[in-house]
Amino acid sequence: MIKAIFFDIDGTLMNKNTKILASTKQAIIKAQAQGILCAVATGRGPVHLSRQIDELNFDIFVTYNGQFVYTKEKTIRAEHFTDETLKRIVSFSDSYHQQILFGSRHNIEGSSLMRFGQKKWAKKIVRFLPKYFPVKFAKNLISRFSIHRKPQRYYDLDILNEPIYQCVLLSPESELDFLSEQLPGCQLTRSNPYTLDILPKGGSKLVGIQKCAEYFGFTLDEVMAFGDSWNDLEMLSGIGFGVAMGNAENEVKNVAKYVTSTNDEDGIYNALVHYDVI
Repeated sequence: MIKAIFFDIDGTLMNKNTKILASTKQAIIKAQAQGILCAVATGRGPVHLSRQIDELNFDIFVTYNGQFVYTKEKTIRAEHFTDETLKRIVSFSDSYHQQILFGSRHNIEGSSLMRFGQKKWAKKIVRFLPKYFPVKFAKNLISRFSIHRKPQRYYDLDILNEPIYQCVLLSPESELDFLSEQLPGCQLTRSNPYTLDILPKGGSKLVGIQKCAEYFGFTLDEVMAFGDSWNDLEMLSGIGFGVAMGNAENEVKNVAKYVTSTNDEDGIYNALVHYDVI
C-alpha cells in the first residue's frame, strides 16, 4: 500500500514550459483525498519554492536534495555543511574563480550569473540549449572577462554566517573527477548538464525521504516517487515504487520500477492510474 508520494519538480512536476498540468493537479488532489501524503523532493531550496507550487497543497517539502526537509508546522531534517567543509568550498571557489551559489534556509547568494539562472523564465531559455552545450568554454570565457572580479569574491558574503545546506556550481560533467579531489567531504550530484549540486557527504533525496518515513511512520517500501534526472537515481532505486518520466535520462529509466509518459503527456496521472492509486 502506498502511503506517500514524492515528486521531483523540474522535468517531472513541471512540464517543459514550467507549468503544472491540469491532469497532475487532479491526480495529486485525488491521491491526497485517499489519505496519501504528497510531497516535493527537489534540488531547489525553500526560497521562493511556494511561487512554483502554490497551486498544490503539499504535505511535505524535501528540499536541497534532502538536506532541508520540513512540513508547514515542523522542520524534520536540517543537515548543513561543517564549518571546515564550507571554508574549503569558499576557498576553492575564490581560488578558481567559480560561478557558485550558496543556499541557506531563507536565502540564496553568490554569483549573479547563477542567480539569473535560477529565475523561472531563465529556466525556460535553458531548455533551448543543446544537450552538449560547451559549458566549460562558456565558463572560462566568463572568468576571463570578469574584469571587476575581487580576489575574495565569496569570502565576505553575509549568507556564510548562516547554515548552508547546498551549493550550486556552474560546471560541465567533465570536471567531476577534479571536483571530487578538490572537495572531499562533499556529495556531488546534478539535475542538468550545466550545473552541479554540492551537498554534505552522504546527502541525497533518499536520505530526506527516509527521515520523513521515520517521522510519519511508514516504510520506504510504501513510498512512490517520480523523477527524471541524475539526482533522482538514489531516490527511485531505494523506494518501493520508483517511476521515471518518459523524458528522463536513460540511467534514471534503468533504475526505475516503471517508466511513464513524459511531463508533457500526463506522465504523473498515467502512472497513478497504472498503479491503481487513482
